[in-house]
Amino acid sequence: MSRRIINFLRERSLRGFGLTFMFTFIVLFILLISIFLSLVIVVFFVYIGLYTSPPAEDPNSGGGLVLVTYFGTVSILVSILASLIFSRIPLSPIRKVIHASEELAKGNFSVRIHLKGPKELRKLNRSFNHMAEELGSLEMLRSDFINNFSHEFKTPIVSLRGYAKVLKRKNLSDEERNEYLDIIINESERLAELATNVLQLSKIESQAIITEKTTFNLTEHIRTVIVLLEPKWSVKNITFQFDSSEFMVTANEDMLSQVWINLLDNAIKYSPSYSEITIDMNSQIQHVSISIHNNGPGIDAYEQKHIFDKFYQGDPSHASPGNGLGLSIAQKIVILHGGTIRVASSGDTGTTFEVILPST
Repeated sequence: MSRRIINFLRERSLRGFGLTFMFTFIVLFILLISIFLSLVIVVFFVYIGLYTSPPAEDPNSGGGLVLVTYFGTVSILVSILASLIFSRIPLSPIRKVIHASEELAKGNFSVRIHLKGPKELRKLNRSFNHMAEELGSLEMLRSDFINNFSHEFKTPIVSLRGYAKVLKRKNLSDEERNEYLDIIINESERLAELATNVLQLSKIESQAIITEKTTFNLTEHIRTVIVLLEPKWSVKNITFQFDSSEFMVTANEDMLSQVWINLLDNAIKYSPSYSEITIDMNSQIQHVSISIHNNGPGIDAYEQKHIFDKFYQGDPSHASPGNGLGLSIAQKIVILHGGTIRVASSGDTGTTFEVILPST
């Protein structure tokens, strides 16, 4: 224990020593240069006759005071000149950071600094570049969010307007009219679902704590969600492998329903027909792990980094159904419950999502 305390104190005492040493060295260097040049100038004055030492028989003539005055004046002037010259060395990194900060303020998130020297400057270099990288990523996400949001809202509205105009034609058959009406109904439902998801996500993001928690059977809860989605998986003749013990959790049941609906809906959507979705549940220390595996196409590394972003869809053409909000909502709900959600594995054999929730 004593050795650990000593190492900790030693680490704390050495922290910041590099930058301190650099400034101390520069000040000392300026001081030595000032003294040396002052002596050289005073000797030069004596050599050319601008100053003569007082005669030995008149030690109180004031010559010593004159020498001190000469030396002091020259030292001050040399110190000022040396400070102006050498102060640029420690201030150079600060100027670089100021310039880079101004570029960031202008929206140039590609700016980077390359500081060398003491540990503190290298740490500042890494921190600033990491900050610039994160700001660039946020700006990209913001831009993508606006573009995707506009696309997701504009597409059904344009579709509704187009088919509404078509319905004004008098030469349509009943079959065509019913077909166009069905499209309008589907697009209206899609728009309503998008608006609901946006409002739900906004509500979840504004929450800091979970209210209305109850203790319930999580295993039976997931079985209920599977039955709820029966119209979707029965069409593709998908079966479920779900043989699990009964696990109890304390959570908001309605909110967790959204997690399983979104995860299972995605699993059904990307699973091929006549395939199987596997659900595994395991108990850990004060946690329950839930894994949902489908046999659909894998998710590449880039998509895995953004799959929980709002409005992100792996298909840039937005041809597949969905609006890119389901996984984002699921992640927010899981985090509010003190849990985690991630892509546990993804490849040629399918994709597995894992959710870990506190059991109490």
